[in-house]
This record gives sequence, structure tokens and C-alpha cells, in this order.
Amino acid sequence: MEYRIPFNKPFLVGRELDSIAQAVALGNLAGDGRFTQSCCRLLEQRLGINRVLLTPSCTAALEMAALLCDLEPGDEVILPSFTFVSTASAFVRAGARPVFVDIRADTLNLDEKLIEAAVNERTKVIVPVHYAGVACEMDRIREIARAHRLLVVEDAAQAVNSFYRGKALGSLGDVGCYSFHETKNFISGEGGALCVNRPDLVERAEILRDKGTNRQKFFRGQVDKYTWVDVGSAYVPSELVGAFLFGQLEMMQAISDRRRQIYEYYRQSLQPLADEGLVRLPTVPEGCTQNFHLFYLLTRDAKTRDGLLAHLNSRGIGAVFHYVPLHSSPMGRKLGCDVRPLPVTDAVSACLIRLPFYYTITADEQADVVREVTAYLRA
Repeated sequence: MEYRIPFNKPFLVGRELDSIAQAVALGNLAGDGRFTQSCCRLLEQRLGINRVLLTPSCTAALEMAALLCDLEPGDEVILPSFTFVSTASAFVRAGARPVFVDIRADTLNLDEKLIEAAVNERTKVIVPVHYAGVACEMDRIREIARAHRLLVVEDAAQAVNSFYRGKALGSLGDVGCYSFHETKNFISGEGGALCVNRPDLVERAEILRDKGTNRQKFFRGQVDKYTWVDVGSAYVPSELVGAFLFGQLEMMQAISDRRRQIYEYYRQSLQPLADEGLVRLPTVPEGCTQNFHLFYLLTRDAKTRDGLLAHLNSRGIGAVFHYVPLHSSPMGRKLGCDVRPLPVTDAVSACLIRLPFYYTITADEQADVVREVTAYLRA
């Protein structure tokens, strides 16, 4: 279905097309050329990350992270059910069992108060997901991980250029994972990155990313030939992806400023509905600096959410719901993941609606969205 105001619209903001032309002229399209390396260095320097490796997607980055955790059958990984399927499937592919913990009602992030009760002798990893680019309570999560000798893998797909107490999300776990999908703040169509924050994991991450070979050591002259040394996969993106992405990352501040403007318009315009108790707006705790990834509303009940969605869609406005909780999915049930009550997750998933949010949305289009939301909820 085509919408006059779509939920998302890919955009050009800088020198993306020029960079692609340069990549072609340089003759290195397979990956890890000048633009891919420039993206990695830019992210490392701006966000304070030890090592960044671009990947074809955030899913690929999560799969690499799971491999780095050295999981075995029977191992367990703690994560929220309110997340995209890749968060869980990456660890299931590595042989682990997902253990879902409920989310906080304010930020919709993993509830740090409930994590420790889910830890047992089989637990190996905690996976905080920074929903909407707002940080989980990472101090407490890392404290639990240290106490129980667990790894922390940040799913920061939505959180590039978000911060927790002054430190970039993606830099706080043992590893972190970013997305540059076309729905994210900084885009390359498909794309992602693995943030390797422990120096002792860098060499193996390079090997896993390059089909399980030590080719990067060969390129650096550290070995006279490369060969198969681990079980990896093709986790290196095309240089064209890096070229497009670099054009976006060069404009990171301009994109962030524009997204703040869009977010603040929605918040200010919809605050009267929140004051009337008709909706809840996003919450950003003290110490969290968000990247303005998306804007959502929480309605009073599922019937209201479904009615509002239908109303907006009928007016040509591409508003959407978000996740079907993984514990209630067919695969989640098959894995036996629906045994722990998750009341906040169930309630939020039934009442959440995301509004159109993209770089080129106009003030008139936003005003139209607000007008239709207000008309329906006050009817």
C-alpha cells in the first residue's frame, strides 16, 4: 500500500552518490576498501569504540557476537522478548536457549531488576536491547554480569549515536551491534557493524567475519599465506555499502539535529493528549542521551491502538505497530520460551504505535499526522 505520508523514506543528505562513484573508480568493490575503513575509523573515534567492523546487517553482527561468546548446547542467554527476531535467532543459531525477561514500563527496555532472578549455572550472556535509542540501565547490567561472570552483548541496532552517562551505546558491552538499515538514523540500505570493545576478541572477530580465515593477518604481512582457521561466514559487506554509509556518517550531526527537530515537534504537539490521559509518550531517563530514532505512542488499550492504526492508514498515513513478542511467536513457543510471565511486554506490544519519522518529513506532514491522531483520540 502506498501512503501519502509513509512510515519511512530513505534519503540522501551528503556525498553518498559521489562516494559510490569514487569506490567504482578505485576498483575495490568487494569490501574493506577505503570507504569501509573510513566508516570504521569515524565510528571508533566519534563513539570511543575499540574496534568497529562493518557487516552486511545488524543480524550478521549479532551472529558474529554469538560466535564470539563460545556458546554450547544448553547454555542460556537473557534478553527481552520485546525485540526484533534477530536478537534471539543469532544465539539460537549458535546453540543457546533464549530466556526472556520482562521490560520496564517507562523505557520499554530490559528490566534490570528482574535479570538476576533469571540467572542460573547455564546462563552465559545478557543481551540488553536499547529500544528507540534510549539506553538500558547499563551500570546495573554490567554489575550483574561481573558478579556472575557473564558476557554482555549490546543490541544497539537503534542506538547509533546514543549515550549512557556520556558513553556511547555499543561501547559498553563486551561487544555491541549496530544497524544501518534504511529505517535507521544513518543508512546504507542494508548494513551493520560489530563493535568489539575487548581487545582480546578483535583477532577472532576478524577471522569470523572473513569466512573463518586469517586473511586479515595475511594482508598485514603477519603470515605468508592465509587459510581456514575457524568457523566463520561471509560477514564483509560490499564496498558500495561502505561508500554510501560514509556519505551519511560525514553528516551525522546534521542528521541528528534534524531528527531532534522532528521528535520535539511530535512531543510538543502531542503532549496535550498525554496530559488528558489519552496516550503515553516516550520516556528518557536522566543520564540517557538519545539519538531520536523513533517516536511512539502508547494507547490506553489494544482496541484503541488498532482503531487509531486503521484510522491513520485510511488517511494515507503510514503508522505501524512494533514487535510481536518473541515468547508468543510460533518459534518462541517451539523453543519453550513462553513459560515466564511477561505482563509489561504483552501490554506494551498491544498498545504501541509508531508514527512516520524520516529525515525529509515536512512540518505540514507532521501537522497532518498530529491532527489525525488528535481527531481520533478525542472523538
